[in-house]
Order: sequence, then structure tokens, then C-alpha cells
Amino acid sequence: MKLNEVVKHSSYRSKKRVGRGIGSGKGKTSGSGHKGQKARSGVAINGFEGGQMPLHRRLPKFGFKNFAKKNYYELNLNSIQKLIDKNSIKEDQSINILLLKKLGIVKNKDKRFLKILGTGELKSKNPIECVKVTKSAEDKIKKLGIELKINQGK
Repeated sequence: MKLNEVVKHSSYRSKKRVGRGIGSGKGKTSGSGHKGQKARSGVAINGFEGGQMPLHRRLPKFGFKNFAKKNYYELNLNSIQKLIDKNSIKEDQSINILLLKKLGIVKNKDKRFLKILGTGELKSKNPIECVKVTKSAEDKIKKLGIELKINQGK
């Protein structure tokens, strides 16, 4: 082996330098062919199908996004009890969406309303303010004698 036969092995291939003379193999037109729209710079004809009606215009429009739809943050009774135990919420504090935002459970920017679901049991007597409540949750809350205030979502 001679010094001129030693080859440096590298893990990358150097990029092709275009427009450096015809001897380089990518000279003159720099691999763009001759004339036409694709030979120019700044061309994007992704959806173009040669004058044929493009696929995105052949397909029908569908779907509907209801602007008046209300999104709800759903809480089970056992989740409420866990919140009361974990965050040591006082007996007179009302469980509502503002309290959940203050505790950081719901994001401040969140526009959702509070809905109470009936899974689990509730031991504490904190008043509850919500927009919706399920029948089973309402029965359990009333059986315990907890004050339940159902607001209309605004």
C-alpha cells in the first residue's frame, strides 16, 4: 500500500456542486433540463395535472363544523372527592369551573363548561355549580343534601 492509495472513509457524501462547468456532469443547465416552467426557479406545481381538473377539485366538499357546539369538562363524583381530599378544599368553597381553573386542572383559556357525571361516591358537602349534570349524579347529590346549582351555559 502506498500513500497515494490510502482512501479516507467518511460516513457522508459531499453534495453535488451544480453549475461548475460541463466537465462536472452538472454544468450549464445544472440538471434542470432545457427551458419550460420547471427549468425556472421558484416554481411549485404540486397539484397541477396538465390542465386536467385536479384531484382536490374533483372531490366533493364535505363536513360541517358547528360554531355553536358546547364542549364540556366532565367530572365524576369520585374525581370531585379526590380533588377535595388532595387540594384540601374548604367545606364552604363551591366546586365550579372557576375553582378548577384556579387549581390548574382546567386551562385558563379553556372555554369548556362543567358537566358532573355519576360514577363514584361523594362524602363532602361542598356546593356544586355546573352547566349539566347526569340523572344518577343528581340523585346522589340530592340524597346527600348537597346544594346543586345548574347554570345555563353562556
